[in-house]
Amino acid sequence: MIHPHTELRLINDTVGYGVFATKFIPQGTIVYVKDSMEIEISPTQYLLYQPNMQAAIEKYSYIDERGYRIISWDFGKYVNHCCNCNSISTGYGFEVAIRDIQAGEQITDEYGIFNLQEEMTLQCGFESCRKKIKPSDFDEYYQEWDEKIKLALPKLHDLEQPLLAFLDAETIQKLDAYFLDPASYRSVYNLRFKS
Repeated sequence: MIHPHTELRLINDTVGYGVFATKFIPQGTIVYVKDSMEIEISPTQYLLYQPNMQAAIEKYSYIDERGYRIISWDFGKYVNHCCNCNSISTGYGFEVAIRDIQAGEQITDEYGIFNLQEEMTLQCGFESCRKKIKPSDFDEYYQEWDEKIKLALPKLHDLEQPLLAFLDAETIQKLDAYFLDPASYRSVYNLRFKS
């Protein structure tokens, strides 16, 4: 589920749609939660689909740590990648704003965490764009991503969190453990699918 202070907008014919903030979203705000309504497609189920359906699934899903393809039921599936993203997946199964997001700004994410099986060419427009996302990006960048997350998570309790109620009991328990002992931080690397 995507944050309620967002809307879907057409960017252009090349990029397609994107998700934009309708209000200020401060660093440390949960911007996406994998809730119970998300569509989960197992590796075997994926193989049963026709090629045109597989292509649609590939376009709108990410692969979780179990190897399942996850498709958002709402317009969260339209969040685009940026090499200088303003939100990122955490090892706790939700995405958090890693810097302040202004009203009218596009919500962007790091696709390198999505367990890609093949290289993806980028069009993010950031001047230091990597130009391609590779399956090896997870191993190469996860420590850098963890550092950004660790700067945002401590603000979690100080902010309005409309999506907090959608976290499951296990996630809340892991977060509580982190707030009691930051050494128990759950790395984003826990989302890495190890086939």
